[in-house]
Amino acid sequence: MALSEHQFQDDLHPIDIVENIASHHDWDFDRIADDQIAMAVEGQWRTYSLTLAWSDYDECLRMVCSFEMEPPKDKEAALYELVNKMNDQCWTGAFTYWAEQKLMLFRYGLVLAGGQMASPQQVDAMVQTAVANCERYYPAIQLTTWGDRPADEAMNVAIAEAYGRA
Repeated sequence: MALSEHQFQDDLHPIDIVENIASHHDWDFDRIADDQIAMAVEGQWRTYSLTLAWSDYDECLRMVCSFEMEPPKDKEAALYELVNKMNDQCWTGAFTYWAEQKLMLFRYGLVLAGGQMASPQQVDAMVQTAVANCERYYPAIQLTTWGDRPADEAMNVAIAEAYGRA
């Protein structure tokens, strides 16, 4: 059944919508609190950890999609240069590297000011976009941090979106 065929109540909490989407896709998830959910989404390169949280104060559904990575210390400057280039290509969301936690993150916030409601399609697109961006740039990250390739050269593998599998 398509996501658009699911019946959603108009007054569902945004995290309830995320939980329904996670169930629809058979993703592992854990409802951490009324306003927060964590889930794992399997990609081609790795499994990504996603956390979505609702902030009443900001009227924002925040998402963080992360994966562990521990680049050699001498490659961190090149990694930050690559992250800047990746963010230049992203229209929604942004990457950041948390060195202390050894995590690469893709972050996005869906602002729903004025009592607006998130649609299931919006939330699903938000999650799918995060995973797609992580998948798209993961090879470039590996080339820069472990393959001794400069950021410009590594970005060449991420310029075009891949379709299918080799």
